[in-house]
Amino acid sequence: MKCPECGHSDTSVIDSRMAREGLAIRRRRECPTCKKRFTTYEQIEDATLMVIKKDGRREPFDRQKIKSGLLKACEKRPISMDTIEKAVNRIAQTYEGSPDKEIPTSEIGEALMTELKELDKVAYVRFASVYREFKDISEFMDELKGLLKIKLAPQQSSVRKKPRKH
Repeated sequence: MKCPECGHSDTSVIDSRMAREGLAIRRRRECPTCKKRFTTYEQIEDATLMVIKKDGRREPFDRQKIKSGLLKACEKRPISMDTIEKAVNRIAQTYEGSPDKEIPTSEIGEALMTELKELDKVAYVRFASVYREFKDISEFMDELKGLLKIKLAPQQSSVRKKPRKH
């Protein structure tokens, strides 16, 4: 494995562990030249799983694209990398274990939206504004109103009116 710091091509593995619920191996590596330590992941590549883009093109499924989408939406939000990794794993496992070998991007996008709605409402709205391609502010406001209804509904039902004193 090539060192990301100095480019030396012969790094050594100093630790290996199972990761991603046994679907990958996490390796800590060290460069003998610059002594930089870094982490790599090794996992089975299932090249048969394809994603169908909006324009009909097909490309191999790439969990890194899921992670990239989540990271963009969660930028500057209080969400740990561990939480994001777990979300990526849940989404990827759904499709990697599926008998379907072709998945439309719309299905993956909806899975991302579901994860983000649970993780962080601001990240959800960020992703939704790009993914749903809102045409104007009213579409954006409709999405926000829907989120507020979901959030406020349980609170409103637990509010009790106090009896009036005469």
